[in-house]
Amino acid sequence: MISCSRPLRAAASLFAWTCALPALAALPTVPTPAEAAPAVGASGLLQAGFGMLVVLGLIFACAWMARRFGLQRFGGGNVVKVVSSSMVGQRERVVVVEVGATWLVLGVTASQINTLHTLPAQAVASAPAASPLDAKTSQALGVFAQKLRESLGVRPRPGQ
Repeated sequence: MISCSRPLRAAASLFAWTCALPALAALPTVPTPAEAAPAVGASGLLQAGFGMLVVLGLIFACAWMARRFGLQRFGGGNVVKVVSSSMVGQRERVVVVEVGATWLVLGVTASQINTLHTLPAQAVASAPAASPLDAKTSQALGVFAQKLRESLGVRPRPGQ
């Protein structure tokens, strides 16, 4: 009899699950209107809007500070310094770099950098002086600058 009760229990369990399946399928799975999420009020919208304005204000403040004080580069000293640079093509340039007491003339492209020449470091020549203007031209420039300031509504600086 013991061997006969085990298959009988299995059959009864299977019958119970089969009868209960339609009852489980009839349970509601969609929330009823009484359980719907509450609508967003004006205070929630104001709080979100204020938070967004604060974040945008912080972004603009950081950008202003970066422009005002300049971005400082962290790390190394002045081991490598660019002395001069000149474009020779759309994506090619010749760069003179000072490393210690040596100048390296480098050819720089989009995909590689080649050493073209090595020189001992030299004193950098200053830019050539602008040719002096004659008195008539400088007077005309002064009058133009004054008229431009007047049309823009800019007050002249003290001493001018």
